[in-house]
Amino acid sequence: MASTFVVTGCAGFIGSNLVDRLLGDGHAVIGVDNFSTGQRRFLEGALANRNFRLIEMDILDLDLLKTAFQGADAVFHLAANADVRFGTEHPRKDLEQNTIATYNVLEAMRANGIRKIAFSSTGSVYGEAPVIPTPEDGPFPIQTSLYGASKAAGEGLISAYCEGFGFQACIFRFVSILGERYTHGHVFDFYEKLNKDPTRLPVLGNGKQRKSYLYVQDCIDAILLAMEKAEAKVNIFNLGVDGYCEVNDSIGWICETLGLSPNLEYSGGDRGWIGDNPFIFLDTKRIQSLGWKPKYSIRDGVLRTVEYLRTNEWVFNART
Repeated sequence: MASTFVVTGCAGFIGSNLVDRLLGDGHAVIGVDNFSTGQRRFLEGALANRNFRLIEMDILDLDLLKTAFQGADAVFHLAANADVRFGTEHPRKDLEQNTIATYNVLEAMRANGIRKIAFSSTGSVYGEAPVIPTPEDGPFPIQTSLYGASKAAGEGLISAYCEGFGFQACIFRFVSILGERYTHGHVFDFYEKLNKDPTRLPVLGNGKQRKSYLYVQDCIDAILLAMEKAEAKVNIFNLGVDGYCEVNDSIGWICETLGLSPNLEYSGGDRGWIGDNPFIFLDTKRIQSLGWKPKYSIRDGVLRTVEYLRTNEWVFNART
């Protein structure tokens, strides 16, 4: 049965891909975005679809948000500041765009009688986890990034609304996502640097940081499956693949694809910035128990991302 869904951050990387998938499945979508980082070009297909309605606004405007949510059956809340690396330069941004914005979404839902939400959290909430691979019910550590702290606060608000107001939530703790429309992260940064100077590549840290990544369409498969099948009041799912790679591995795949052999210039140390977890590997048995399994490896995701960037270099100018 067709439904009407709100997607916040609809012009972003994951959001725009989710919008296309929902429309393709015959649903109606209310897209909300302020285009601070989202790209209007990502919505070209959606804007041509009569089942899509774009509302350009800031979700910090609660009164307007309540109006935007009218008629929706559920909300996919993906809007956020995802700038982990520079969080200490603007700490209020994480509070406002991740935590307060989530409160506003919940209040707009409550005002419109909407009871179901999907929330894009992050594996960063685990900090430097003592248990690897990290399960959803593992020890919850001291937060090491403002981004992770703001997302953990958002999770707490959502759980409290589920208890207090009868909501149902699927909370997704992602590893880093890769794929088409990707405009933020290490592949983006490395490609841009190599495009400017193919002879050298500055690398934050020692390149031995171990990271896990997930292809965007696999991510969306998991989100939609969980929203269909999860039955608990609060459902928390790790999303990732059964493995990880070193940053150096990713550099090797990128350079091989581009036919380059740059001199690698490491800044040193086992992490690239404050809050950079040197080892991320999440246990995904819970989401797999619903029947989900990623179709693409980390290497596949990196190579697909490089190909997208190579054929869409406009995104580098759009983000500057």
